[in-house]
Amino acid sequence: MQGLGWISAIIVGGLAGWLASSIMKARTGLLMNVILGIVGAILANFLLGLVGITASATLISQGIVGLIGACILIWAARAIRRR
Repeated sequence: MQGLGWISAIIVGGLAGWLASSIMKARTGLLMNVILGIVGAILANFLLGLVGITASATLISQGIVGLIGACILIWAARAIRRR
């Protein structure tokens, strides 16, 4: 998560992961929510960078990016499991 400290990244990642698991109706625990949010933010920042979009380093923008990325990760995990 660009420009956020470790504590902020964990909090924002946890909230983003929790929201994503609620939206996608996934049953994940607290630790998995944090991991989903942080890894999701990294993934979404990378994907947005490929198309020339950069998210600012504010808590809200990184939370939104983390939410989008975590939803993508949950969707991808479900798609792989179905095969």
